[in-house]
Amino acid sequence: MTPAERAAVQAHLRRLFGNNRIAVMAPERKGASVELRVGDEFIGTIHRDAEDGEVSYAVQIVVLSEDLEMPN
Repeated sequence: MTPAERAAVQAHLRRLFGNNRIAVMAPERKGASVELRVGDEFIGTIHRDAEDGEVSYAVQIVVLSEDLEMPN
C-alpha cells in the first residue's frame, strides 16, 4: 500500500469512527501487513485487494479475550 493510500484510508477511518487517534502505519518489514492502531495500541491489520480494476481495503481487527470485560 502506498503512502497516499495509507493516508486516504486513515482519513476515512478517522471520519467514519470519529476518532483522530486512529493511525494506519507502514509495516516494519517489506511485504508485511499494514498496521491499524488507536494511539499506541495495535488493534489489527489492513489488506489491499486489487481485482478486475477495483481496489478495496479489508480491515481485520483483533480482540484478545484477556482484554474483554466479561459480565457476571
